[in-house]
Amino acid sequence: MLETIILETGPNPTAAVIWMHGLGADGNDFVPIVNELDLSGAPAIRFVFPHAPAIPVTINNGYVMRAWYDVSPGDLEGGTKRADEKGVRASQANIGQLIAHEVERNIPCKNIVLAGFSQGGAMALQTGLRYPQQLAGVMALSCYLPCADSFAAEAAPANAKTPVMIAHGTQDPVVPYAMGKKSSDLLVNAGYTVTWREYPMPHSVCLEEVRDIGAWITAVLRA
Repeated sequence: MLETIILETGPNPTAAVIWMHGLGADGNDFVPIVNELDLSGAPAIRFVFPHAPAIPVTINNGYVMRAWYDVSPGDLEGGTKRADEKGVRASQANIGQLIAHEVERNIPCKNIVLAGFSQGGAMALQTGLRYPQQLAGVMALSCYLPCADSFAAEAAPANAKTPVMIAHGTQDPVVPYAMGKKSSDLLVNAGYTVTWREYPMPHSVCLEEVRDIGAWITAVLRA
């Protein structure tokens, strides 16, 4: 199973948020944000921050770094080229193990949120909406839906009504805004309940977004 960093907001947590980092980062990347979230109305939460495997990344000249899947030139230009499907599906299986581990620790699937930024957000969408048991929610920041052409056939009925939050910076030079909006529109057209947020920022997280994240996590875990 993937190595993780664990942070709990209170004793005996009854909910979990599994939060995947972006390309080249690691599980430490979003640990500091937990203390910035207003979760006063939420139950005690176990935040799980996994480390992606270290693999060669084509777009970075084969340099070995933590990544959920390989990225090649053209993958992030909004075209039809598929992401590294083999890598995506391997990480999907690894994240599925993390969900199962939380269930073993007495947190039911319906109290688990999958979240992520950039590549991690792509993996949250890939895994969460295909997961066979109902989750509390899926949060995807500054990313897109990978393997979109197989999504309709693989989407899990159990998560057809699961709340989804998708957020993107309008000035994102890494993952184009249009890719995030296209993924949001695809899910809306497929009948998903999507909370779309956009911010005047690059490939990053801003204070207004942090406030929105805290409110959304609280809402889905209270529901």
